Amino acid sequence: MSVIEDKAGAFALPVALFYGALFVVYGMYVPFMPVWLDWKGLTAGEISAVIAAPLFVRVLITPAVAVVADRSGVRRGHLIALAWAALAFVLVLAIAPSYWAILIFAVLLMVSNSTIMPLIDTIAVQGARARGLDYGRLRLWGSLSFVAASFAGGVAITEFGGGAGIWLIAFGCALTLIAAYQVPSVGGAPGPSANAAQPFWKIAEPRELLARREFRLFLIAAGLAQAAHATFFTFGTIIWQKQGLSAAWCGTLWAIGVFAEVLLFTFSGRVAAKFGAVRLIAIAGLASIVRWLTLASDPSLAILVPLQLLHGVTYGASHIGAMHFIHDAVPRDRAASAQALYATVSAGVAMGVATLIAGYFYAEAGPLSYVAMAVIAAVSLGAAVRLMQTWNGGVLIVREAS
Repeated sequence: MSVIEDKAGAFALPVALFYGALFVVYGMYVPFMPVWLDWKGLTAGEISAVIAAPLFVRVLITPAVAVVADRSGVRRGHLIALAWAALAFVLVLAIAPSYWAILIFAVLLMVSNSTIMPLIDTIAVQGARARGLDYGRLRLWGSLSFVAASFAGGVAITEFGGGAGIWLIAFGCALTLIAAYQVPSVGGAPGPSANAAQPFWKIAEPRELLARREFRLFLIAAGLAQAAHATFFTFGTIIWQKQGLSAAWCGTLWAIGVFAEVLLFTFSGRVAAKFGAVRLIAIAGLASIVRWLTLASDPSLAILVPLQLLHGVTYGASHIGAMHFIHDAVPRDRAASAQALYATVSAGVAMGVATLIAGYFYAEAGPLSYVAMAVIAAVSLGAAVRLMQTWNGGVLIVREAS
């Protein structure tokens, strides 16, 4: 083995393991947190509020942490601190006695946990490119972990009931903390530190990014492609259970969807090179329209199994497209800020609004709430088409020499 291969392996293994640990949390939280909340006796409106609230709060936290990380040049330390916070909050959440206590600590848990994502994505993308690695092949271990966690979670819920859900999430948080200490630091000089104490909306990094029409179109296209999953993420498992599917089958369906995502991540470099970043986001929007309209028709298990394979496109293609757009269009010293803005929109504002919409329509119409998600996906598709017409493939911001 050459020195270069040895160094690449020393980077790839701990990053892949971290993705694997982190996605144990998501593999337990996304399918089974609503089940735990339902087990606790919360209404559909309260469940959607608990799921949506962290998405709005992270608007104030995630980008600010990313800016600090960009300017300090030290992302690993922030990642470890957030992993500690997530573990502490989930343990308190597990014994929370009331709706308001559940809401508060669910917000703290998910803001801490979700703020980790743009930091590890920045480390992974920059480190992979510097070592000639494929980002998707690092990220796929997170998806594989999600598959295993969702399947195992379904079995555990079937065996022990909905109350086990929160302890499964806590287990994932503990694994994430252990793995965080193994993540390597990725270099890069600290960014400018002047005015670091300014409010986030006055800091140069986000303002420079948001000033560009192309970046705004990207946020709309990629953000809404992700947000269109709101009904599926919040009520998908509950809908399936009401259709008579067991928790084990629900976990299996989640696993099938994420397995398709893994296949895409395995060949993500080739796929991105062939289709381009923005075209991948557009393809995801188109596939989402088909997927959500089909789910709105209350399909049988025979249709659900192949339909879940579209998750590899609706989620996987949009995410891969977003990662490649940020890498190609944003300078390195703005990377974490761009990742945070993307995460804040896709898994923050847009997902939060879409989750509240999902909660309203689910309470009124059940599975027909998927129709609203198809509308959101159509807007994403339109923005992606417009971005293809306006972005020339180059870096959006060119900083003047000082």
